[in-house]
Amino acid sequence: MEYADLKYLNVDLPGDIRMLRDAGDFETMKSVINARIASGRLTQPMIKRLELELAMDELLVSAYPYSREQALEIMRRSVTGATMDELERWKNEDAADWIYVNSEVRFRRNFMNNLINTRRSVFDRLIDQDKKADMLKDDAFLDGVIARQMDKGELAYYFRIKASLKVDEEYYREGKKLTVHLPVPIEGAQIENVNILSTSHEPKHIAAKDYPQRTVSFEGVCEKGTEFTVEYEFVNRAKYLRPDPSMVYAAQPCFYTNEQPPHIMFKPYMRELAQSIVGDEKNPLIKARKIYDYITTVPIYSFMPPYFTVADLPGFMATRLKGDCGVFALFFITLCRIAGVPARWQSGLYTTPYEIGEHDWAQFYVAPYGWLFADCSFGSSANRKNNSLRNEFYFGNLEPFRMVAASEFQHEFDPPMRYMRYDPYDNQDGEAEYEDAPLSGMKTTTDQTIIEAKEID
Repeated sequence: MEYADLKYLNVDLPGDIRMLRDAGDFETMKSVINARIASGRLTQPMIKRLELELAMDELLVSAYPYSREQALEIMRRSVTGATMDELERWKNEDAADWIYVNSEVRFRRNFMNNLINTRRSVFDRLIDQDKKADMLKDDAFLDGVIARQMDKGELAYYFRIKASLKVDEEYYREGKKLTVHLPVPIEGAQIENVNILSTSHEPKHIAAKDYPQRTVSFEGVCEKGTEFTVEYEFVNRAKYLRPDPSMVYAAQPCFYTNEQPPHIMFKPYMRELAQSIVGDEKNPLIKARKIYDYITTVPIYSFMPPYFTVADLPGFMATRLKGDCGVFALFFITLCRIAGVPARWQSGLYTTPYEIGEHDWAQFYVAPYGWLFADCSFGSSANRKNNSLRNEFYFGNLEPFRMVAASEFQHEFDPPMRYMRYDPYDNQDGEAEYEDAPLSGMKTTTDQTIIEAKEID
């Protein structure tokens, strides 16, 4: 499969194959797909779609490892008073994510973290009191930073970060050439003074500072346990804006209002949904705000399986009313573009002096203000916690805690990888492949470490 083949995810699966997938009968489905391809009767688009399905489902099954009994045991180790009836209730409410695998219910690998982060009744019963205290402390710290940024009009932080990737020992192949890509910051927008400080190996290539999905890449034969690393520094300078609808220009640009297969698509239901949210509104700033308000109050945050296993990410949120930060961002981008408001992707890491992790968000354009930010998942979190100030802030603004490694969704690396990436849409953890085979992210170990973080003038 090639990167360009992703567009074939818009081809509908044959009905019998979809039924097998939904029933979790992946072995039968695999046999049926291989027989159909071998028949010689299929068009090239359908062959490509079925090949994508085979690759997607291998990842999907590995993302849902827990039976009911195993999931209940995980719950009992995490919160007090967990019961099977409670697990069933969370399952039926689509809060504990699951699929069928061989006709058996299987829960997603990180379902418990999802419940802790999104259900207050679960959070209140956490057994790990240190984790509970840390989560509350993070909220208080973030509120303080946002208050200072709003007061001063601008806040800047310096970061020094080390990122790493190594192939897990059981997937090491002696004598085979390995290619590794590690994300590094993009210069521009809110990111400045980017420097690559050190690498574990001589890089094959470092992408240009403004490349849309920027990485440093390594290539060569390595020993078992070899860790590839890059250490970098940057400054995030975040301004605070309060855009006024009355100041918006009558003439607006039309860039970044196009479809982008297979995900940012103007399907009939998405058009109807956008119309129901925006109504007859003409002001693009108010349009974007209406979309933001819908997304931060109606859908619920939920961790996702690997993005490559979902054929329509915005459609997933539109119909199931849940998703993670990237799905929130794509949903916002799609609805904005349908409404004629330019919108695009940004992603990388959310990094404070105390924590670091993958994160996605969006930008939208309104003249005369230019590109503004919308972090719908953080806005949704603020809404769940009845924090109206923080919800208001994340429409138009971000705090200075972002390492931007991707300014475009679904963009190839420089140089491109030979095989389909584990995550062909984003650039957060790093990717690897052998010269003759792909390597999924579940076969590698990645890490990001904060070396230094401080507020600066």
